[in-house]
Amino acid sequence: MSGEDTVLLNTTREGVAVVTLNRPEVHNAFNPDVIERLSDIFETLRGADGVRVVLLEGNGPSFSAGADLAWMRAAAEYDKATNQAEATELGKMLNRLYTLPKPTIAVVHGPALAGGMGLVSACDVAIASENVFFALTEVRIGLTPATISPYVVRAMGARMAHRYFLSGERFTAQEAYRMGYLHAVVKDRNALAEESERLVAQFFQTAPEAVRITKELVRRVTHAEIDQGLIDYTANMIAEIRQTDEGREGTSAFLAKRKPWWQT
Repeated sequence: MSGEDTVLLNTTREGVAVVTLNRPEVHNAFNPDVIERLSDIFETLRGADGVRVVLLEGNGPSFSAGADLAWMRAAAEYDKATNQAEATELGKMLNRLYTLPKPTIAVVHGPALAGGMGLVSACDVAIASENVFFALTEVRIGLTPATISPYVVRAMGARMAHRYFLSGERFTAQEAYRMGYLHAVVKDRNALAEESERLVAQFFQTAPEAVRITKELVRRVTHAEIDQGLIDYTANMIAEIRQTDEGREGTSAFLAKRKPWWQT
């Protein structure tokens, strides 16, 4: 399988990009080639003006089992500099996903383990079928979920991270929903497809540039101290966006009781 085949990008549907992990024979585990391919795809999508929503899914029985076993065996023999370089590439890839200026939806139909949870956590929205389970298994093999931790802790919260980072135990989709890690749990893959379509339709009602700015806003205000600097930042943001073409169009459309140009 070539590097391009390990992760598929489908943009044939107008306004929607589907990124599919495509190593079902190893439960969509990643290695440096997969990480590079994902990173390139996310960078491509960053500048894809026609894409309004990005779906991330896995082919086969699993969403992603995390690191590839062959890669783990090789990494055990690496020196520190090589391990750090490869971990940095993983971190860059996750950050490219996290900072994509479009809404991102993780569509989880099978287990998401370790690094697979990093991918889910870096998306804006995560939905799963009820048979899915999750686990952060690193400590069980003497490691730590360091590179994925900024995203996973934001997604599940520090209190839950203490438990599941430290125990390495599995938890169900229902538990993930209860803690706020998942936004929805549905019965099966058919229902998962229906829910992803419903979410796509919701995002198609939103203004693309406003979405980009709002994603920046969420990242900035999360855990930020509410001081004069933050007050000034948010006041400046709303003042600026009111002067944009989208801001003017959206306000005019609302007052005239018509749809703005970005709604179908």
